[in-house]
Amino acid sequence: MDAMARYALNEAAVRRARELIDAHQYVLASDWGEVQPNARAQNAYLERHTWDEYAAWHLGLTEGATDETKARYAFVYGDFRRVHRSGLIACVYRASEWRHKAVELAAHDLLQHLDRTSGTA
Repeated sequence: MDAMARYALNEAAVRRARELIDAHQYVLASDWGEVQPNARAQNAYLERHTWDEYAAWHLGLTEGATDETKARYAFVYGDFRRVHRSGLIACVYRASEWRHKAVELAAHDLLQHLDRTSGTA
């Protein structure tokens, strides 16, 4: 069996997602497959922002990957402007599928916070 990538929870990203939710910077209904940042969107964002700002959009940090490389950051939850409910659901699903418990629980907690904040809970 191949070694699976391991991820540390990116606490700064959890804080940033919570701040965005509290500021009502979220999208409740979107097709994550359509709005998830692709390579072009990631590159465009990095041209105008720091690696720390880029990292804050990713709930997971790939263990062993070099800082300030795209490989370091995983489990994106938004479109670089707003949190997407569908993005958080995707993070919960992918993290639980691959047994990355810390990321799964953080994404789940953020999803619950979003639902309470938006009045959909």
